[in-house]
Amino acid sequence: MKQMTVVSGKGGTGKTSIVASLAALACGRAVYADCDVDAPDLHLILQPTVMERREFFGIKRAFIDSSKCSQCDSCQDACRFAAICDFQVNAALCEGCGVCKLVCPAQAVTMAESLASYAYLSDTRFGPLVHAELFPGEEASGKLVVMVREMARILAASRNLDLVLIDGSPGIGCPVIASLTGVDLALVVTEPTITGEHDLERILDVADHFGINTAVCINKYDLNPEAAQHIEALCEERAVMVAGRLPFHPSVVEAMVLGRSVVENGGPVAKAIAEMWGVLEKQL
Repeated sequence: MKQMTVVSGKGGTGKTSIVASLAALACGRAVYADCDVDAPDLHLILQPTVMERREFFGIKRAFIDSSKCSQCDSCQDACRFAAICDFQVNAALCEGCGVCKLVCPAQAVTMAESLASYAYLSDTRFGPLVHAELFPGEEASGKLVVMVREMARILAASRNLDLVLIDGSPGIGCPVIASLTGVDLALVVTEPTITGEHDLERILDVADHFGINTAVCINKYDLNPEAAQHIEALCEERAVMVAGRLPFHPSVVEAMVLGRSVVENGGPVAKAIAEMWGVLEKQL
């Protein structure tokens, strides 16, 4: 089984639109995993039907047993996050540090698991999708990404599918690292701008650190050919393959408005994505 993650050094580069198109091209041969658990949007295009829901518990939060509490104010004085008021814990402010439990002389404070999200197994017109979204203010997004990936891997194995296609988070933080670890190929989507080149370098450094094979897709390359050439030179210098060069075209917006993938809608960008998919399949 192969795993490929599509990532970007920043948001808004077209990563999810490309994943949806690759899902259409890999229809029936892959499981899809939306690992952008802080702000998932792959479901907007794939329009899944939820088949199963699983609970995800994030950080542990404090709970005060009023029957044991002596109202000594020790916990409230010790809490640096102002999460305790009138001997009750505000779950939205609690960071789960456990100091209140440590200082409580009456042992009235316990640390309890808190429901942070649901992870879903769904069916789409392109095949099975695993996705999740953290509740507002929740943490441990990296752990949730690991859960989503494991669910996708098990599902692919049970259905004899040989590819897990992962829509990763933007940036270079914890959920991105969790999305990249152990995959066979990372496709980095970038744009022909100065910031795009800078963000590309950052994510390539992360991939290099973990020894992950990478390829690059330059989206809207024809808007700034000079900047696109800079990016290609950077890739050549780092021995990274440019797998795709996607032109700017209104067909992408038209597809998004219709809730369809770009390749379903047709046009020059769809053709370029199909050519890129052929290159990626060979790499995999």
